[in-house]
Formats: sequence, C-alpha cells, structure tokens
Amino acid sequence: MIWLYVLFFISGFPALIYQIVWQRALFAIYGINVESVTVVVSAFMLGLGVGSLLGGYISEKPGVPLLAIFGFAELGVSAYGISSLHLFHRVANMTGGLSTVQTGLIAFVLVVIPTALMGATLPLLVEHVVRVSGNVGRSVGVLYFVNTLGSATACIVAGKVSMRHLGMSASVVSAAAINATIGITVLAYHVRRGRTSTGKPAFDEIGQRLQLIPFWVGIVVAGIAGFISLSYEIVWYRLYSFVSAGSAKSFAYVLGFFLAGIAFGSLLARLLCRDQVRQNRDRYLRTIAGLVIIANVLGYLLVPIVAHLVLYVKYQLTLPLVAVTAGLMGATFPLVSHICVKPDQRAGARLSYLYVSNIVGSVLGSLLVGFVLMDAFGIRQISVLLALFGVSLGFALWISGKPSPAQRNLGIGVTAAAAVLIALASGPLFDTVYARLQYKDLYQPGARFAHIVENKSGVITVDPAGTIYGGGIYDGAFNTDLVNDRNYVFRAFAISAFHPAPREILEIGLSSGSWAQVLANHPEVEKLTIVEINPGYLELIPKYSNVAELLHNPKVEIVIDDGRRWLVRNPRRKFDVILNNTSFNWREHTTNLLSVEFLELIRRHLKPGGVYYYNTTDSERALRTGAAVFPYVLRVANFEAVSDSPLNLDAERWRQTLTSYRIDGKPVFDLRLPRDQERMEELVSYVKTAEHPTVEGQDPRPMMENGDSIRRRTAGSRVITDDNMGTEWTPPGHIPGNALPSVPSQAAPQR
Repeated sequence: MIWLYVLFFISGFPALIYQIVWQRALFAIYGINVESVTVVVSAFMLGLGVGSLLGGYISEKPGVPLLAIFGFAELGVSAYGISSLHLFHRVANMTGGLSTVQTGLIAFVLVVIPTALMGATLPLLVEHVVRVSGNVGRSVGVLYFVNTLGSATACIVAGKVSMRHLGMSASVVSAAAINATIGITVLAYHVRRGRTSTGKPAFDEIGQRLQLIPFWVGIVVAGIAGFISLSYEIVWYRLYSFVSAGSAKSFAYVLGFFLAGIAFGSLLARLLCRDQVRQNRDRYLRTIAGLVIIANVLGYLLVPIVAHLVLYVKYQLTLPLVAVTAGLMGATFPLVSHICVKPDQRAGARLSYLYVSNIVGSVLGSLLVGFVLMDAFGIRQISVLLALFGVSLGFALWISGKPSPAQRNLGIGVTAAAAVLIALASGPLFDTVYARLQYKDLYQPGARFAHIVENKSGVITVDPAGTIYGGGIYDGAFNTDLVNDRNYVFRAFAISAFHPAPREILEIGLSSGSWAQVLANHPEVEKLTIVEINPGYLELIPKYSNVAELLHNPKVEIVIDDGRRWLVRNPRRKFDVILNNTSFNWREHTTNLLSVEFLELIRRHLKPGGVYYYNTTDSERALRTGAAVFPYVLRVANFEAVSDSPLNLDAERWRQTLTSYRIDGKPVFDLRLPRDQERMEELVSYVKTAEHPTVEGQDPRPMMENGDSIRRRTAGSRVITDDNMGTEWTPPGHIPGNALPSVPSQAAPQR
C-alpha cells in the first residue's frame, strides 16, 4: 500500500493550494470583511462534505473500481483547476453586488464540483484499505495522516515559495499538473493490474463480535470534535495575525501547523488501533477522553504562552504549539471511527457520515466563533468557553468508558480541577496578552493600553499617548494639528495643492478619524462618504475631543463595508477625490487596494478631473503601478495622487485654503504666531520642490515629486496585480514591537 499512501500524500498538496488561491480570488470581489470570509470558507467545507457523502455512496456499491474512481476524481479536479481563476473572475465580476446570502450561494456553486471530488477520495480509499487490512482505525489513521500532511506541507510551501514566486495563476496550474499526474498514475496502475479492488471483505463474522459504540454517538462526537478544533483555529488565527501584524504568511503558517498536528494525531491514533478485534471499547473511550481534556487545556493556554514567548523568540518558533494541540484533538476522529465503524463493505459509507459530521461541526464552529462570539466576547472569554466545553466533552467520554470507581473519581477530580483553574486563572493569564503580542521584545512590565476593542473584524488598541494600532501595527494617531504634526496629517490638507474644488470625497478607511475630520472641515467639501471595514473605530472616536464631532457632522456618511466591494456594489457613485490611507503594502490583502485591477475600478468612480490619492507606504512597486495606470502622477511624502487629468499644483491656492481652514470652528493656523507662520511657509515650499525638481542642493526625495521623476526612479519596478499580489508574501524584516516612532520619518508610513 506504500505507493497509494505516497499518492494520497501528494494529493493533499494541490488541495490546499487551491483553497488558498481560490479563497483569495473570491475575496478580491466579494470583500475581506468577516461576512464574506465566513461564507466563502464555509462553502469550501460544505463542498467537501457533499463529496464525502458521494464517495461513501459509491464505495458501498459492489463491483465498483474504487482506485479508478479515485484517479478520475484527480483528473476532474485538474481539469477544473486549469480554468478556475478565469471562471471565478467572470462569475464574480457579474455577481459582486449581491447580498451576503447570495454571495455564499454563488461561492458554493463555484467550488462545489472540485471540492466534492476532493472530499470523495477519503471514503473511497478508506473502503479500499479496509478491505485489505480489516482495521478501520488504522486505515483512517494512515490515510488521514498522509493526506493531511500533504496539505500541511502545501501551506508552508505556499507561504515560503509558490505564492511569492509564482503568483495565483501559476500556483493553480502547478496544482492542476500534480492532480493530473496522480490521476494518470492511478489509472495506469488500475489498467495494468487488470482487476478491481471489489472483493467482498472477509470480516463480516469478526464484525459481529465487535463491541462498538452506537453509530449515532460516533456522529455526535465527531461533530463536536470538529466544532472545537475549528473554533480554536479561529482563535489561533487571530492570535498569529495580530502578533505578525497581519502578515499574509500567518494564515498559511497557522493552517499548515494546524494540519500537521492533525496529521500526526492521526498517526498516533493509528498506533493506538493495533487490535483488529476490539473487545475493549471502553478503554478507547477513556483514551479519547484523556486526549480531549489535555488538548483543550493546552488550547486554552496557548494564547498566554505565545504572548510570553514572543518577548524572547520570533513568533514562528511558537507554531509547533499549535501542531501539538491540534494533534491531540486530531487523534479523536480516527479513534472514534475505530470504535463505531465495522470493517465491512459499508466502512467507506459510514466513514463518510462521520466525516460530514466533522465538517458540519467545523463549519458551525467557525460560524459561531468567528461570526457571533467574537462580536460579543474577547479572546480571553472565548478561550474559557471553548476550554470548558471541551473539558466537559472529555468528562462525558470518560464516564461513558465505564471506568472503575477509582478511575471515575480520578476523572471527576481532574475535570473539576481543570474547570476551576481555567475559570479562575484566565484573568492573570490574559491580562496583558495584547500588549505582549504587540510590543514583543520592547514590552515593558506593566504596560497597558488605554483602550482595546475586539470584534469579529479585528483588534484595535490605543496606547495612553493616543497612538492607535490596528491588528497589532501602527495605524495612526488622534491628531489634526498641523503645527504639532505627529502623524503627517498635512497629507490630508494637501488635497487643495493639486485639486481646486474637492466637493465630494470618498475616504476608504476611517482609523482614528483624524483624516476624516480634516476632510469634513475642508472649506470646499460638501459631502464626505467614508467606507470602513471595522466598526470598532466608531467606539473610539467619541473618546477623543479633537475628532468626536466627526460622528455628528451632517456632511459625513459612514458605511461599514469592504472598500472594494462597496465600489463594485455602487457603480454609479462618482467623486472628485477618492482617498485611501492604505495600510502597509506587505500586509495581508493590501494588494486588493494597490493593484492594477483596483486602480481601474477606481477610475470608473472618478468625476472628470477627479483624483485618486492613496498611501503607497513607500513601496516602489505601488508608485510604479499608479504611474503605469494613470497618465498624471504626483507623490506627496509616501502618498501618490493619480488622475486622467493634469494635476495643477498651485502653492498660492493651498496657502489660501490653509489660511481659511477651520476645524470645529477653530483656525488651523494662527498667523499671528511666528511658529505657525514658519510651518505655513514650510508646507507651501513642498509644492515648489515638485514644480522645480532640479534645484541645486534639494533633497533627492523631496516631500512632493512629479510624475516624470517618479517614472524614471521606479523604471525597474514590477507593477502590482491581483495575481502577483505585490509584496504581500515578501514582508520586510522584523519590526520591533510592530510600532513606529511617535515622531514619524518620511520613510515610515503613517495613518
């Protein structure tokens, strides 16, 4: 069977490549807010469930060539994969404005065929291997091990190599080639072998003597195990997304180690399932109970342990903890299969029901935790709830295993002690988790945030100085003061330097509200529409007096949505200026707001003479992309203004606007003060450096730079597309504490 195990290992590799790429392709159209992410991920998992039922149905039919069907399934996935991205883009572009429910249905229809083919392979091969070995637990354990290990390997390779060097299209083509190779190899073996794997197994008599637990109990346990596992994975993904400052690799790494843990947990289960005639089901139940209790205690402790370790080591070195915890839970599925599925001609079919239950539990876990609980509770409370639920499951399994009085008392004592400790210790353990995760090696004992907002859209923290962080990295400051400009807010005021009448503005991203406050009080602005993906910022703005009035300004409309999705859903809305204070160019999904495709979408929403003004975060590739799509370009610090019409810089117009500028009735400049006069002249001088870029002694990177200079300087840079994903998979080196200096430098992207 070695050759079959090798092929099933390789089969797991393209499956995860498809998942990563297809999810990303759908997110680009349907948005990366939690609703879209949830429905797309759920569609993938439900497709696997449909396939599992299909595979189970086929596997119990007499005379069916199981290996041949496996080969054809691989070829089917390959054929779909080749054309998948083209199909996704065509369908998604036509359906981008649909509701969340409709989006979920479309996503399910798009992925149900390939995911069903993938999901069908496990019950087919389980039935084949059981007919040879007569041992369900060992068969499920080894197949689950090799396939899941292949998927785990794919995650690491995707994070390190394929997504960075191949992009999405080439990654999918490579995955399709692997599927085709597997399919052809299996079919060739089947033809050469000249017979099917259909012989009636010789285990019916043995099956009658097995002490199995009721099948419905196995269904329930498999579902609950899936629920708990995926719920923890949601928590761990938030943990590692925060500690990595939103690195694109964090998802691939967490998923990779999670799957690797499940793989080795399955291998452990295979070693435990040595006996073919299982006369001691109660021992297996107690074994499962012990694994479940230990896994849930470790799952609960993982967040505070990682928060402590990152003070001394890189966060990547803590990922094996995910594998260990997931492995203990992952051993549950093969063990449950071992004690509730007979090794007969219906083994594959029964296994498919267990697999579907596990998938349904996983979907419900991701929905409940990611969609509901994270809006009601923080990471501490969710960890406590999951741990108590998991320990309760372990206790129920322990009692079901009919322990001796001494074992029963031991189980009661251990479970009660674990539950009490979980509840009482959560305060001290989780008290400074986010401060440690954010500041890492710069963390000072006792450091605390002034505010922490946790919801399903992410985590926002604010330090005592009023510096705001989104997802563990610098996101701006509550400041609108041009004289004491600690967040480069002058870039928001600079619109009047290149646009004469910005009457209607769209701002994508709210953050502290400082930029929105500046724009809403612009003398020429009549309407400001703000699209923000995380409603948590609205909780913080009223706490700071210099931006609090923004929420009551009649000019302002705030919409909670993904920026790109909102633009797709509102094709008729057009603006004089669209401003996008994009986060760091290497963060996850930032490409969706920097790519050629997004710039073309923006173009359709600009009025004649309109300007798109956005943060490139000093990315040469982002600057080059803007200059490649639009004919007229201007750099303002690390922002880029692009337009189809000439950008007429006017220093005097900007001076006049700044002179008349008032925020909440207070003048921006008091020109009676020498300091304010000096600052005014400094700002106006920026325009002159862009108008005359060859002035002797001038800074080689002045605050403003014209389009000709930008194109010459970035000539060797590659443009950003949705397919190549810019610099998302090549983040910079370690950023200490994910924090930037309180006084910004030009090289530091500010918000």
